[in-house]
Amino acid sequence: MVRVSEPIHSSTITGWREWASLPEIGVPWIKAKIDTGARTSSLHAFDLEEFRRGRKDWVRFGVQPWQNSDEDAVVVECPVFDRREIRSSSGHVDERIVVLLDLVLTGRRVTAEVTLSNRDEMGFRMLVGREVLRQGFLVSPGESFLGGRAPKRTRRRNRGRE
Repeated sequence: MVRVSEPIHSSTITGWREWASLPEIGVPWIKAKIDTGARTSSLHAFDLEEFRRGRKDWVRFGVQPWQNSDEDAVVVECPVFDRREIRSSSGHVDERIVVLLDLVLTGRRVTAEVTLSNRDEMGFRMLVGREVLRQGFLVSPGESFLGGRAPKRTRRRNRGRE
């Protein structure tokens, strides 16, 4: 017997890879891999610098939305939400900073717990994990870009550098 916590018709279907956006930090397009094997989402971040603002821990970091390109890079400051030990698929454990970011995926805006890590060697600048998917997404593993694609001029400008 299969149990569904909410009706399937209220879920948004997403492919195994999607164009997403992080509007509150100025990233209109980022290619994301949808990963049901990962609990937490992850974002490529570099030059992490922790600091205090008032009584809260904050982090400043850079985001490069395009692979092999610094075009459209942004510097972001966010409160630190948490710190977590994350085990990679190879078994290596790292402590990572977690921030809360609004994520738009297949036309739906949700809040995501996102770990910050160096994803330079990975094929996708962002990985979307189960904590986001539990907010009403179903994954169709044979589909891609069900939410549409970045405008052609944006993709063309960054062709070969994604």
